[in-house]
This record gives sequence, structure tokens and C-alpha cells, in this order.
Amino acid sequence: MTTRAQAIIRRAHERRQRALSEHDSKRVIAAYGVPTTREVLVKTPAEAGSAARRLGYPVVLKVCSAGESHKTEKGLVAVGLAGERDLRAAFGRLKERAGAGYAGDFLVQEMIEGSRELMIGMVRDPQFGPLMMFGSGGVEVEGLKDVAFALAPLNQAEAEKMIRKTWAGRKLKGFRDIPPADEESVIDVLIKLSWLAMENENIREIEINPLSVLSKGVIAVDVRIKTVA
Repeated sequence: MTTRAQAIIRRAHERRQRALSEHDSKRVIAAYGVPTTREVLVKTPAEAGSAARRLGYPVVLKVCSAGESHKTEKGLVAVGLAGERDLRAAFGRLKERAGAGYAGDFLVQEMIEGSRELMIGMVRDPQFGPLMMFGSGGVEVEGLKDVAFALAPLNQAEAEKMIRKTWAGRKLKGFRDIPPADEESVIDVLIKLSWLAMENENIREIEINPLSVLSKGVIAVDVRIKTVA
């Protein structure tokens, strides 16, 4: 167990938080070696503009609080912001949608384009412990129901067997006009996430959706961790 991940989870548990913010969730999985997006927490449009200039346009802007899930469906995410005018307008829209009393953080995030989108996660079963999930991600996750499960912890062979059960996993080697993606990096994330689940009993659920898979490497774009209150 890494000290940094343990401290974030312990602090949430002490506060009886039922979930971590997206930013804290990414800090936890990054402590286990899972690549995440470059991003900056901000509170004002001026801070957002400064962050976007450092990251480079286009960027994504999100409301970032421990209590918010399904941000896209709630209109709390703005993507493809190409300049400061777009960013400031999006900041105003998102703050209005978050509610007049919202005084929390916003997240300025690099835009990841041209990637394959997967979902990797974990749910803690009361009897069997951490149950790993793998399947199609992004907007396809609800419609396709393309998902496989396996008990943690996973080794290389078990992770490979798990992804082969899904269409999303089989496509990683390439299919017709779909080029191969970095399957080994996907397997590495599955194994690392399974050990994160094994070593942190206060984590109830983990969801990386999407995990963007490139020709070389992967990036966790959106992450949600729920805790045992």
C-alpha cells in the first residue's frame, strides 16, 4: 500500500465521505502507477485560464467535488474548449448548473483525442471481496453491456483471460480497419487496480471510465472511487 493513497483514503474515511472527488480518485490510482490526465484544480475563471495556458488548448472543464457523479449527464462537463473565451463561457455555465451555492473546485484537464475507450473497475462483494470489471467504456458502457468479471488479485494470465471475454478486449489486437492498441498497458492497469482494491478495504467501488487506450500507453480520463463510510 502506498503512503500517499493510504492518506487520501483515510482522510475520506475519517470525514465519512462516501466518495472521493475525481481529482483525489486520480491521485489514488496514480500512486499505484496508473497513468492519469494532466490537470489542475481551480476555483476562478482567471485560475482556469492560467491552467489552460499551461496545459495547452483544447481543454476540458469539469465541476469537481466528492458528491458529484455522472457529471456528463448533468451538464457539468465542457469539452473541446479551444480558447480563453470558450473557457470563461463554459465556467459560467457549469457554475450556474452546479447551483448558486456551489463554492467548490473546478478541474481543467487536457483533452485526449483519437483513443480507444474502455471501462475498468471494481466492486467489493461482501462474501468474495474485490470483484474486478472490464469492458467497453465511454458512452457505450450502458448500451452494450460488454463486461467481464474476475476476482482480485489478478496476475498476467488472469487479466488476459478476462479481457478476452469481451468484444472491447478482443479488438485491442486489431480488427479489420481498427488498428491494434496497447493491450499490455491495459493488462498492467487491471493488475495494479486489483492490488489497490486488495490493499485498501475502505474502498467500496472503483470506476475508470473512460480509460483511453493509445497505440502506446493508456490514460485514465475519468475516475470515481467510492468509500466505506
